[in-house]
Amino acid sequence: MTKKVKFPNKISVFPLSNFIFFPNTNIPLNIFEKRYLEMVNDSMKSSRLIGMIQPKKKLKNSYNQLYDIGCLGKITSFSETEDGRYLIILNGLSRFKVIKEINNGKPYRECEVSFNDFQDDVKINDEEIKFSDLKFIFKDLKNLFEKRGYSINWDELKKQSLEQTINTLAMASPFSLEEKQILLETKNLRTRKEELEKILKTYIFDNFHNSTLQ
Repeated sequence: MTKKVKFPNKISVFPLSNFIFFPNTNIPLNIFEKRYLEMVNDSMKSSRLIGMIQPKKKLKNSYNQLYDIGCLGKITSFSETEDGRYLIILNGLSRFKVIKEINNGKPYRECEVSFNDFQDDVKINDEEIKFSDLKFIFKDLKNLFEKRGYSINWDELKKQSLEQTINTLAMASPFSLEEKQILLETKNLRTRKEELEKILKTYIFDNFHNSTLQ
């Protein structure tokens, strides 16, 4: 089943390194840079839509290029602090592909985008994955999170839908910028689960060999 939604082909984008989010997930953001305060102001006056996207690793004396794939979100909660920061909650709607960046004369960036490759993002997920399939992912991620000093409420996580659980794990995981981008660009939930397992295996392999060598 598909929701009838039409997204704009021009959106403002918020580049944030080592950060991804997915449709049907919510993220809190603390906005304090002047350019992004202006971006949120403009968004609140119109569609409330903002694209989250990862910047590529910056080379010396080079422009901070963006990855091709990001996720569009809608501001569903907004408040302003006494010191002028904005606290917003962004609800993920659909991933997008950047066609080109627009020279807009504004302090924040805008892109022409396409949602054609991600029409399944607005469908109700009916992929046949069971929570039992996540048994080893939970086990391995718990170990990795503990070693990296990350904290997560695993009991609350299990109360979410399977799609939300896999996406939350992908978002919260202590993976590299490139690894998170791989997860963001996966075609569907099953592929995302498989990629999550592949990445985890490399960490387990590295940890095993590091502990063996010591």
